[in-house]
Amino acid sequence: MTEYQHIRVERTGEAVRITMDRPARRNSLSADHLTELLTAFRAAGDSDATGVVLAGAGPVFSAGHDFGDVAARDLTGVRDLLLLCTDLMRTVHAIPQVVIARVHGLATAAGCQLVATCDLAVAAESAGFALPGGKGGWFCHTPAVPVARSVGRKRLVELALTGDVIDARTALDWGLVNRVVPDADLDATVDDLLARATRGSRASRALGKQTLYAQLDRPEQDAYALAVEVMAAASQLPGAKEGMAAFLEKRSPVWPD
Repeated sequence: MTEYQHIRVERTGEAVRITMDRPARRNSLSADHLTELLTAFRAAGDSDATGVVLAGAGPVFSAGHDFGDVAARDLTGVRDLLLLCTDLMRTVHAIPQVVIARVHGLATAAGCQLVATCDLAVAAESAGFALPGGKGGWFCHTPAVPVARSVGRKRLVELALTGDVIDARTALDWGLVNRVVPDADLDATVDDLLARATRGSRASRALGKQTLYAQLDRPEQDAYALAVEVMAAASQLPGAKEGMAAFLEKRSPVWPD
């Protein structure tokens, strides 16, 4: 059994539950956290489980990339971090299991990217979703890739440019999540949807999932290639540096542009 620092992995019946467990850091996605998630998803993919539930411990689902990690990196380092994140997202699509996001609280930036990447998503009424880079110094280039494939162009542009949080009901209306339920019903609804989505032949379902993404997301590889380069380069701009510094120093940013 792999020992993890930033996540918890539990097997219950035919389902693997992966819980992001950095509540003090709002489940932000440092390189170490992303690596553990990638390892856990690969292990789940190699197992005989039929489904995977991705959850977050603490008050939020995930606040996205860990600015403490990003701000310490140069261009090459940020590109490597974004490629690691992209590898995780593509692994979620590649494994044969059905992957459901169990979302409570906020899912922002790369946290929203995770929700959009999962095959299915159930949100509590407390959930909120945002691509906040549009109102900050580091635009959400890579998170926008899977979000675009869930909500469509106009809604993506609104999310990306305003950076505003949309509530769970709006996310449902826009197609970002499959269900919205009272917080008390979240786990039961996730379990019910997973049970119904994992019926039938495993081999058929695995091939079906792979084929769905092959035909729906054929432009995705090119989109990620562009978004990684632009987002990595953008991390070095003065606005991005100031935004991350202000966040880490708990002060209001003074934008240079």
